[in-house]
Amino acid sequence: MASGTFVSRGTGWLRNWLLLAAVGATTGAADAYDVANRIPNTLYALLAAGVLNSALVPQIIKAFQQPDGKRIVDRILTVGTVVSIAAGLVFTLAAPLMVRLLSSGWSTDQLAVATGLAYWIIPQVTFYGIYTLLGQVLNAREQFGPFMWAPVLNNIVSIAGLVAYLSVYGRIAVDAGPVDASEWTPERLALLGGTATLGIAAQALILLIPLIRGGYGLRWRWSGEPGEMGSLKQVVTWALAAVAVEQAGGWLALRVASAANAGHTEAIAGNAAYFQAMTIYIVPHSLVTVSLLTALFTSMSRFHSTGNTRGLVGEISRGARVIAVFGVWASATMIVAAGPIARVMMAPSSPDDVAVTIPVLQALSLGLVPLGLMVLVKRVLFVLEDARSIFYIQIPMTVVWVAIAYGVQAVAPARWWTVGVALGLVASNVVAVVLRTLTLRRRFGWLDGSHIVPVYAKSLLAVIPAVGAGGLIVWWTPAAAGLTGVDGVVTAGLIGGAIAITMFLVYGIILRLLGVEELGQMLSPVTRRLRRVR
Repeated sequence: MASGTFVSRGTGWLRNWLLLAAVGATTGAADAYDVANRIPNTLYALLAAGVLNSALVPQIIKAFQQPDGKRIVDRILTVGTVVSIAAGLVFTLAAPLMVRLLSSGWSTDQLAVATGLAYWIIPQVTFYGIYTLLGQVLNAREQFGPFMWAPVLNNIVSIAGLVAYLSVYGRIAVDAGPVDASEWTPERLALLGGTATLGIAAQALILLIPLIRGGYGLRWRWSGEPGEMGSLKQVVTWALAAVAVEQAGGWLALRVASAANAGHTEAIAGNAAYFQAMTIYIVPHSLVTVSLLTALFTSMSRFHSTGNTRGLVGEISRGARVIAVFGVWASATMIVAAGPIARVMMAPSSPDDVAVTIPVLQALSLGLVPLGLMVLVKRVLFVLEDARSIFYIQIPMTVVWVAIAYGVQAVAPARWWTVGVALGLVASNVVAVVLRTLTLRRRFGWLDGSHIVPVYAKSLLAVIPAVGAGGLIVWWTPAAAGLTGVDGVVTAGLIGGAIAITMFLVYGIILRLLGVEELGQMLSPVTRRLRRVR
């Protein structure tokens, strides 16, 4: 899974470089594309990632344990596919309204371009839904790899589309002025937005191959026995309500980011810069934490379905400890090496665009450990079919995020508004971890804290000298944001690599001396392969 995610992120970086060359990072065109692209991503979070990813695996595993389980799973796939298609059609028709809801202070031309792109991009909602449905059936059958590798095909298609776009229309000027709608012809919008949607369609439909090869015969089933999907409907309803609250908060918070650089001629981090920072920040979480939690989700669901509470809590403990060991190092490294990392990941961007994105990335990176823990405890609640608690906890989470975002907007200059949005998200995840952990503690009575807490304490102790070592490299080397050209990007990559390796070596040695076994468990898949190569 991590290998698939790594290749996916690598090809995704190339796609992102081409996208930066096409629309920039702080230009009006960049913000227009970001809003259009954020609509299907938001709806994906609402209709798929936030509900189906978390609700389906336990329900599918429970269904497969019944004599007629495949019939129930077929029905889930049928209903889910129809809902995905309907959602894609409805939201595409509502593109003008959704663009206005997600933007603030934009000109008529910028709204027109964003709306034109949205008509081409929003149909991704349908394919995101199908991708999630098929992927969760594969995960429940312990065919984990295809779900993680499918996005590589999406990236390849998108890269081809962006190369074609750049060959026809060229790269956007770094200091591009206000968006001129007359330049954005229907053909230009179709090439940029249409190929992006084609990539998501390929990502979804490719999963049919491993599903059928794995022995699963697809069959259309719209109706079934009365009440057989009752628990799924209840979980999905509460989960949908929770994600609706989350997305409403995200919409309110990101309006602060979209207003940050409206009307400014200098480079100020806006919603497109926030997207760039988020894209970088999520990489370590996707590579390790998501892969770990995907496997644990299946095993936790099996323990719960058989009534093995001790085994379930043991998996929770294992997940929390590995998140500590990896997340503390990853968070510190992302903060210390934010400059060279942003320079490499935003290679086509100007030094000013990179410079204003770095503080946003650093603010987000403070929350890597809370993010991992938040997802872990959320998935445990889904295993327990307690989506009601997820909904109620989401309310204070959202209030904290929005309050911090608008609080920073009220007291700070515009260049700090997007940083405030990032800090609000971090604080929101901390609130989630605290409240959801208390909920689980009341449910189980214990959460193996005697093993979890020492690992966190030792990880924090080990990362302090690692930060010092990485900081020395930053001090000795040139400011990465100012490096330009191919040589500059290569230099930034070498600096970032040196920081990451040095910090990992220092961190790993100290953890080893402190007797933290989870480091070896985390690295065991890699070390096993290296031994086979030798």
